[in-house]
Amino acid sequence: MFRFQVKAQCSKTHARVGCFTTPHGVVETPRFMPVGTLGTVKGVSADQLLKTGAQMVLANTYHLHLQPGEQVVADAGGLHRFMGWNAPILTDSGGYQVFSLSKLNKVEETGVSFRNPRDGSQIQITPERVIEIQMALGADVAMAFDHCPPFPASHSEVEEATLRTHDWLKRCISAHDSSEQALFGIVQGGCFLDLRKESAEFVSSFDLPGIAIGGVSVGEPVEEMHRIVRHVAPLLPEERPRYLMGIGTLKEMAIAVASGIDLFDCVLPTRLGRHGTALVAGERWNLRNARFRNDHKPLDPSCHCEACLNHSRAYLHHLIRSDELLGLTLLSLHNLTHLIRFTSAMRRSIHEGCFSEDFAPWNRESAAHYTW
Repeated sequence: MFRFQVKAQCSKTHARVGCFTTPHGVVETPRFMPVGTLGTVKGVSADQLLKTGAQMVLANTYHLHLQPGEQVVADAGGLHRFMGWNAPILTDSGGYQVFSLSKLNKVEETGVSFRNPRDGSQIQITPERVIEIQMALGADVAMAFDHCPPFPASHSEVEEATLRTHDWLKRCISAHDSSEQALFGIVQGGCFLDLRKESAEFVSSFDLPGIAIGGVSVGEPVEEMHRIVRHVAPLLPEERPRYLMGIGTLKEMAIAVASGIDLFDCVLPTRLGRHGTALVAGERWNLRNARFRNDHKPLDPSCHCEACLNHSRAYLHHLIRSDELLGLTLLSLHNLTHLIRFTSAMRRSIHEGCFSEDFAPWNRESAAHYTW
């Protein structure tokens, strides 16, 4: 039911083209995956999302557990039917919330105690409970529960979190018994390459359907992120999809693909869209700026999203300055399309044998002029 096939490889880098088969369809890699934390990509319908080229979306176990609750989703027929998305879905385990909501939780060997931000009640999340929730949600891919340490942290602190991640992975594997859902493990280890190597070897030993690299983009310098990815990705099994969690900028995705990464996710495109910012040729344009008031050209003439095909920069400027919800939706659609087109362009360049010239090492000028 789950299969990953490498279709082409770059002769000068670790970049590769792959196909990840799931019960709800095939994901062509490299691929950017939009984030729909609460079962919705903010401001975007499922039909609109399909038109961006999205093939797989994310939802979050922790947040869906709080609202509406996994039983409501299960009673609706699972997350695909609940959100009207008949394509692959991945659910994050809530491990990132252990990091991002550290003031609301207490980490122990058994699991994590959260204070519900909605009503202040106590919630106990264990690896077993995380798997139970994800099986009820019914996504194609479930993530193992992990402990993401903050940056900076000492070697001993990161080692403790990494060993806890390994213990929780074993418990997740024992609890997971759905043949229709793939369980991915997560490599941790902070910025310490010895711990990253140890974690990559440990997670790889279980022969899971896929492996993620977590614990990046948590405050470390971007050069550290590049160093981690370049070191870890080649250590992971070649016959499994490799997922870099929480990354959605062009340079970082290009460097990661050159290292052998297949999948990405990030809230950035919709977050920028909701704040009136558009991604164009790798740049960020603030559509509130007066320079767009009488600019009647398409936002990006090379883009085929709804915003670029049907509206001008001046109209988008007007919507954003007027605080119209349509403007935020159109920019979100454009930004999602932009990142998906970029990963599709890298995929095509690997097939055509020109990835190393166009994208690796990263060169924004050449990538910006590549035929998207």
